[in-house]
Amino acid sequence: MPKAIPETIIKRSEELEKYYEKAYPKLAPMVKQCFLNAMETTVEELDDGTYFVITGDIPAMWLRDSASQVHHYIRYAKEDRDLDELIRGVLKKQVGFVLLDPYANAFNEGANGRGYQDETDRNPGVWERKYEVDSLCAPLYLAHEYLRETGNSEIFDEDFLKMIKTILEVFHTEQDHMARSSYHFQRHNGISTDTLPMEGKGNPVEPCGMTWSGFRPSDDSCTYGYLVPANMMAVQALNYAEEIINSFYDDSRTAAECRKLSVEIRQGIEEHAVVEYPGIGKIYAYETDGRGSYLLMDDANSPSLLAIPYLGYTDTQDELYRRTRAFVLSKANPYYYEGRYAKGVGSPHTPKGYVWCIGIIMQALTSDDRDEILNCLEMLSQTHAGTNFVHESFDPDKPEEYTRAWFAWANSLFGELLDRLMERDFFNVKEDK
Repeated sequence: MPKAIPETIIKRSEELEKYYEKAYPKLAPMVKQCFLNAMETTVEELDDGTYFVITGDIPAMWLRDSASQVHHYIRYAKEDRDLDELIRGVLKKQVGFVLLDPYANAFNEGANGRGYQDETDRNPGVWERKYEVDSLCAPLYLAHEYLRETGNSEIFDEDFLKMIKTILEVFHTEQDHMARSSYHFQRHNGISTDTLPMEGKGNPVEPCGMTWSGFRPSDDSCTYGYLVPANMMAVQALNYAEEIINSFYDDSRTAAECRKLSVEIRQGIEEHAVVEYPGIGKIYAYETDGRGSYLLMDDANSPSLLAIPYLGYTDTQDELYRRTRAFVLSKANPYYYEGRYAKGVGSPHTPKGYVWCIGIIMQALTSDDRDEILNCLEMLSQTHAGTNFVHESFDPDKPEEYTRAWFAWANSLFGELLDRLMERDFFNVKEDK
């Protein structure tokens, strides 16, 4: 953990606890420890001034998870020098990791050779080399949010620009994965979703504007290589990259490449990932191959179809999103489950029937319906199994049966939700006189 937890974060956690003691007493024991969980248990300051962020129960740093774990702290960095240095330290570490291997999803603290020994291009600094489009988007999202909240541009050095160019190169290459990419990945003697078929190249895809992803944010392999929510995230990440370059670098060519690729991916999504579903209408598919095959489902891990407004691709009032959301939150989605204590989106990554906390939290974060948000909060308050932490997933009929007791991403996202609700005084709490 850091030498000392930034005072601003401690103060905010105490304000949250006080608020929810009045607003929603069942959540009060959860809010402070979930809000602080990432900072208290997963963040380590290294000798070079960067920060290494483990997921919780796995001693490696995922680009996606680490960005999400500290995201809810960014809005307080402007008023706290220690917190500001920490966020910049996380970003610097992420930039270094992308430059080390842009096809890796998880990294070691040093070049110690720990992690999976898969059949792929190995690097001792890499824990796992599952290529996931959203991994490359995560640092751009985090950096853009940091800039928006603090106005501090110190992070935009030459290495950051190199990272953007590296991401552009990979996304361009993976627009025609079968012909241009050298990436391959095989994990032998494991489950089928932990490896790629076709000798590690994945199932065939046809170029269609989108960029290929080997794996989902669950770290499960894609059935069809164009993972639609991840491509939506790429559209927005490239827009952020263009904005950053135009503001802080003299490189109009790279900025134009970001804009062009963003447009191409968006066109690919709208032309190749929209499917007619009986009784609902046109919705976004979860995956497609550009050859006419689609996978109609959603996975609770973000980026997800449910999370589309949270990702900034469109807003909650967009009709195509609203129809997609209706599909996702229904039994038409093969990974939507209902039980006595909860209902929501699960994942093929965890036991059949298990609901994911991140899915319930994301449902609330993307809802405009007060009753729906309250229902999500009630489900979360009833299913933490007495731990006062949210978990990865749980049996909605027996919440005491759950996966991953220490999963910092879920705790951080829950902290973000409760912080947002307090910011707008969702519960209209009256101050003591």
